[in-house]
Amino acid sequence: MTKPQPLPDMSSAAPSRTAKNENGEPAAPLPMPQPRSVFLGGLFMLALLTGCYVAAEIVLPIVLAFVLKLVFQPVMRVLIKLHLPRSVAALLIILLLFGGLFVVGNALSAPASDWAKRLSGSWPMLKQRLSFVTEPMMTMQGMLTHADGLTASAGPKPLTVALEGSRLSDRLLTDTRGFVAGMFQTILVLFFLLTAGDTFLRRLVETLPRFQDKRQAVEISQKIESDISAYLATITFMNGLVGFGTGAMMALCQVEDPILWGVTAFLFNYVPIMGPLICGVVFAMVGLLTKDGLLPALLPAGLYLLIHLTESVYVTPHFLARRFTLNPVLVILSLIFWYWMWGVPGAILSVPMLAIAKIICDQIPSLKPVGHFFEGDPHSEGPAAV
Repeated sequence: MTKPQPLPDMSSAAPSRTAKNENGEPAAPLPMPQPRSVFLGGLFMLALLTGCYVAAEIVLPIVLAFVLKLVFQPVMRVLIKLHLPRSVAALLIILLLFGGLFVVGNALSAPASDWAKRLSGSWPMLKQRLSFVTEPMMTMQGMLTHADGLTASAGPKPLTVALEGSRLSDRLLTDTRGFVAGMFQTILVLFFLLTAGDTFLRRLVETLPRFQDKRQAVEISQKIESDISAYLATITFMNGLVGFGTGAMMALCQVEDPILWGVTAFLFNYVPIMGPLICGVVFAMVGLLTKDGLLPALLPAGLYLLIHLTESVYVTPHFLARRFTLNPVLVILSLIFWYWMWGVPGAILSVPMLAIAKIICDQIPSLKPVGHFFEGDPHSEGPAAV
């Protein structure tokens, strides 16, 4: 009877891939949080998210003002170095930001309203142009309706209840009032945040007992400000390039109002994943409405998606991967969750809030495993670096 041979040692043949720190040395194992801390932290997060959902009309303008404060804090410091008073510098920033938005919105409101009417009234023609897609869908829908009728015929017929809903004008008036009120709250909170400067940080440092805690609070604040400012500045610059390229592409394709479509691409690109998809559908509808033939009609949408994929997969990750990366799965989950919580503003704020949570977790030893879980792979292909 032969003796079993021992298994060969594979440690020398395949070196282990251990995590390394910034200096290239093997990183120390991350401390795992205690179960009680995880349970209490989960209860706190559940209560916090419930409060954000219930008090969305109050919390959302404050969060938006806080993120805008992080963006414009470097500009505020430059204006202060020019010997401008804090209140004057804050007022100048707010006037330039919201005044520019008002001017652009007022200039593009007329062509946007005209295109909205044209797209809403051209559904029969679009349905005819897309008959090769809609006919199989209608056939499947008819089969499902027939099957549903066969199963429902054996049971009692449901009662029909007519509900009288509110008129469209009342809903639009309510939404407009909510938007104006939220915008006013954002401007007011942003003004006082810019005027206060580092007052809250100084008060927090003064109340902390240990020097280590004071230094940690300052490091977290500086890291959040630098990383989020760099992220939003980079994203804004790249969105501007996408908007400029989209406008030029629409002009080359001889589509009316190319500036409108460039601004549309610029704004929708702030919403990860969903924004470019919606923008591509809109461009496809515009092409089907204005061009003859299927290939020329889909050319604007195809070129826009090519521009967006080049920006999101290759250009933007190249600039952001050195600072921080986020797991793309968590990015889409955060987008879905915050869109459900706060709508479109929540979708826009989803990535900055996820990045702020990762920065805080990376700076606190007990939360470093959570920050490591948020991190993406900067060397992987695709939009992992956000």
